[in-house]
Amino acid sequence: MGRIVVALGGNALLKRGEPMTAENQRRNARVAAEALAGLCETEQTVITHGNGPQVGLLALQEVLNTDIEDYPLDVLVSETMGMIGYMIEQELGNILPFEHHIVTLLTMIEVDPDDPAFGDPAKFIGKLYTADQAKAAATANGWTMKVDGAHWRRVVPSPKPKHIVQTQAIEWLLEKGATVIAAGGGGIPTMHKSPTDHRLIGVEAVIDKDLASCLLAKVIGADCLVIATDTDAVYLDWGKPGQRGIRSITPDALDSYEFPAGSMGPKVEAAQDFARATGQRAVICALGDVPAAIRREKGTTVDIHAGETTFH
Repeated sequence: MGRIVVALGGNALLKRGEPMTAENQRRNARVAAEALAGLCETEQTVITHGNGPQVGLLALQEVLNTDIEDYPLDVLVSETMGMIGYMIEQELGNILPFEHHIVTLLTMIEVDPDDPAFGDPAKFIGKLYTADQAKAAATANGWTMKVDGAHWRRVVPSPKPKHIVQTQAIEWLLEKGATVIAAGGGGIPTMHKSPTDHRLIGVEAVIDKDLASCLLAKVIGADCLVIATDTDAVYLDWGKPGQRGIRSITPDALDSYEFPAGSMGPKVEAAQDFARATGQRAVICALGDVPAAIRREKGTTVDIHAGETTFH
């Protein structure tokens, strides 16, 4: 039995442009569970997931409720981790045998207080705005807003993950045969109160889910990191007539290409990091293709032993 980390992309619970209703999220959780249930039965599996739309909605709800003080982002991340984890856990449980345990673990991840991300917020969260709406929201709430395609969205700091507090607990659960849902939304951002006071405090930031998943896969000794997204592979010249889907490539060969920072870029970076650090392979694929991609039949495999780059 191998050990695999599967990072679910934004399409796990909410597709772009889809209304953020509980019914839609529940339906998408069921699709994810159906895609991953077989893997959970045969491998030690950790499932991570994004939370950008959900944490953005909670932050907006806090702003609209003027009767109470706004909750910080670390608390909102923990709320989304519980909500999304609950949905995935329940839908998986409705497919897997009753005796197969599934655990959603609220996961704290330490970040560096000197991380340059705090000086340059760049992580998109929440709803889309027009230019005029974005200006009004920034003025009213003190938010930083940036362009995301044809719209504007709120951005917050996204420091790199340093240490996963619950690593040992995750390993214990895997060794007992449980499927673990952890590090949702990149984990709850925390840091030491001061250089001499090692008590943990929350941080007003969000951690990139793919980089957190990569760190988790490395520290628990995963045999494979799977990054499931809404495209079936990593493409060169995406959207152009000559676009090509990569089937197999080394992490060094990937350095020759550039990928969008707000979408495929972090996924490629995480795959490269994992492959280089561990000598194991990383896979980027569509959610429904996860089992086939692990068998190297679909998706993009990033492997230091890949040899010459091949295409679909």
